[in-house]
Amino acid sequence: MLPPLHIKLGLMKNFVKALNKDGQAFLYLRQKFPTLSDAKVKEGIFIGPQIKAMLKDEVFLTKMTPVESEAWNAFKTICENFLGNKKDPNYKELVSNLLSSYQQLGARISLKIHFLHNHLDFFPANLGAVSDEHGERFHQDISKMERNYQGRWDPAMLGDFCWMLKRDNPQVKHKRKARVKLF
Repeated sequence: MLPPLHIKLGLMKNFVKALNKDGQAFLYLRQKFPTLSDAKVKEGIFIGPQIKAMLKDEVFLTKMTPVESEAWNAFKTICENFLGNKKDPNYKELVSNLLSSYQQLGARISLKIHFLHNHLDFFPANLGAVSDEHGERFHQDISKMERNYQGRWDPAMLGDFCWMLKRDNPQVKHKRKARVKLF
């Protein structure tokens, strides 16, 4: 099962990619998150805290066209009533409403949306009880690595990230220990 955070990230990504790039809503997103690169905003790459901030932002809703606001409200409803702490009794109707509003918006059906649509019965009743800490931790670590590498993606960055994960685990016994010489 995909964690709820990953489904939210996928839904948000598809929503932003379907927005009119010259529209007020997209321009507001670029203005709201000035530290994000234009490429990340254009591709809809946001992390959990940024999505939470957008869900609470009332000004964002006023910048949208009616079709965009319908899709955003459906996304918001799914986040609160299905991907939250409890599954709403009419969750199938909520998901079908989301899919139809995304279709009207012109959003593409990604793997996460397909998974959400076709595997609804496999989601537990208390989906929100699954911790988002691991997903959030991953995005925070990647953000730190991006700052260190200044937006360059290369094999060294991936290797550095893997070693950072290995070093952060306190239960792991390492074969070599650092030799500290005190003078």
